[in-house]
Amino acid sequence: MRQKKGLVLRNVCGENVIIGEGLEAIDFGRLLCLNDTAAWLWQKASDMGEFTIDTLADALCEEYDVTYEQAIDDVTAIVAKWQETQIVE
Repeated sequence: MRQKKGLVLRNVCGENVIIGEGLEAIDFGRLLCLNDTAAWLWQKASDMGEFTIDTLADALCEEYDVTYEQAIDDVTAIVAKWQETQIVE
């Protein structure tokens, strides 16, 4: 998977939000708010370019004190939201 082009993570009034920049913003008329962990994962996925649930879960385990099973569950839920809102492909 990879993030769709033209989407960026910004901090707006203390909230982590994904917004569209440039022409891509025309089709993305709303903000998507992320909690701190989801924002961290979004940035990690951006750094990776191509990512999988497994690679993000591994990164989550390296950064936070969480079991691999919990990381898989959390990342699966977050990525499902990203797919639902069509911000990853």
